[in-house]
Amino acid sequence: MIKKAVIPVAGFGTRFLPATKAIPKEMFPVLDKPAIQYVVEEAVASGLSDILMIVSRGKRSVEEHFDRNPELEALLERKGNQAERDAIRHISNLANIDFVWQKEMLGLGDAVRLARNHIGGEPFALLLGDTIIQSSIPATRQLMDIQAMFGGSVIGMETVPLDKVSRYGIIAGRKLVGGVYRVDGLVEKPAVHEAPSNLAIAGRYVLTADIFSCLEQISADGKGEIQLTDALRILLQQAPMHGVLLDGRRHDIGNKLDYLKANLWFGLQHPEIGKPLRTFLLELIAETECGEPSPHNLESDDESSHSN
Repeated sequence: MIKKAVIPVAGFGTRFLPATKAIPKEMFPVLDKPAIQYVVEEAVASGLSDILMIVSRGKRSVEEHFDRNPELEALLERKGNQAERDAIRHISNLANIDFVWQKEMLGLGDAVRLARNHIGGEPFALLLGDTIIQSSIPATRQLMDIQAMFGGSVIGMETVPLDKVSRYGIIAGRKLVGGVYRVDGLVEKPAVHEAPSNLAIAGRYVLTADIFSCLEQISADGKGEIQLTDALRILLQQAPMHGVLLDGRRHDIGNKLDYLKANLWFGLQHPEIGKPLRTFLLELIAETECGEPSPHNLESDDESSHSN
């Protein structure tokens, strides 16, 4: 039975510089919550309340977000803002979260390797901190269910256009039933003509503890990083591995365009701002089709923008 989750949040987030110089990309808001909170909530909804985060210098705000803030809670209570107080108190009660520091940025494989002592010999879930997956059944739960059926390690997948396979780890596999595949091979960011499929790794894994010994066997790549995919290839030689096409919508908040898309997607579904946001976007599209969009008159802005 899987009880623990690992969430790496140690990367520099160079695609968002200078914003990420002081603010971790995982703390960027997606509508009204930081991205990392969606990931933790997915783990908890999957039945995992023992979570280890791999952090690095400059990620202190991640730790603080999931800690109590009694002063803020007291202030909200004095002002009668019970809903807001309950919301921030709920964050600190989501799960038991521990932190391990990655002192050097040596890649995802190195970050996972740091979880060895916490995990012990148990299988565990691995959730990348810059990927949000919306689904009726939590994505990690989907992998856990398949792992309960087949054992071994399970990788979450999505299909991507062939011209984009070079951005992802790609899986070669044979379909078994439904969206479940037997994995035959893994290739990290292949050229289009070398890709064995368009089945891309989607930032979610359930791994056996054997992955740690596999990580010890690999060397750093040309960038000085330990690649998790290299260790997965070794693990594949030792035991069967399966892939699951996740039933859900994945949001990658690791680059500017997809981050903006994620905010728009969540905003359009919001009960309060969804309708006016949709109206604004339609008006903006109409303006751009006629030429450059014109600046809005400041006096026409919603009055709430002038409040504290």
